[in-house]
Amino acid sequence: MNAPVLRAEQLTRRLEGDVPVTLVDGVSLEIQRGEFICIMGPSGSGKSSLLYLLGLLDSPSSGHLWLDGEDTIRCDDDQLAALRLAKLGFVFQFHFLLSEFSVLHNVTLPMRRLGRHKPEQIEAHALQLLEKLGLAEHAHKMPSQLSGGQRQRVAVARALGNDPLLILADEPTGNLDSAATQNVQQILRGLADAGQTVVAVTHDAHFARAADRRIAIVDGRIDNNWQPA
Repeated sequence: MNAPVLRAEQLTRRLEGDVPVTLVDGVSLEIQRGEFICIMGPSGSGKSSLLYLLGLLDSPSSGHLWLDGEDTIRCDDDQLAALRLAKLGFVFQFHFLLSEFSVLHNVTLPMRRLGRHKPEQIEAHALQLLEKLGLAEHAHKMPSQLSGGQRQRVAVARALGNDPLLILADEPTGNLDSAATQNVQQILRGLADAGQTVVAVTHDAHFARAADRRIAIVDGRIDNNWQPA
């Protein structure tokens, strides 16, 4: 079997203080290339905290996290930022598109920052992604001119810009109606079918049915017995 895209070993995140709070407690897992995984659990269980650790957006208190075979615990802040830009793509509940820029410009931003390609190649790739997601006709519109579902699809296109090893999505349909939710679900499922690795936090049991595997987090730990209500 090929090496996993991502491997966590006893990953723990603890907030110190007068009353210490453990957000993630000794989580170990492996994620293989092309998997679509949903992280579920009750509210406040540590789902998003785990995703932020997996996405190198937060640092663990203890444990190890390997991304593409590299032990990220040994990386400094600049190295972590470079890994995030080159190997990870993010989709959040609130799309975080920049309102002052066009849809096309929003999609090109991570690619421009990485600087692997010439500006004309970056724009061509962004247009291809928008076309793939059914948004080609909206490329030169502003985010405010799009529906919530369309803006979230733009966020997916932006996340795909640097051909990331792994897409991480935090409640990507939490702000959408049922039709838009189904559309985003189908897009993420299709990406995984095409070989992209996707990890999504969700509270939506219907959305999670599209995943290859579901990981339940309860009180910061993996709980194989937990079932959504």
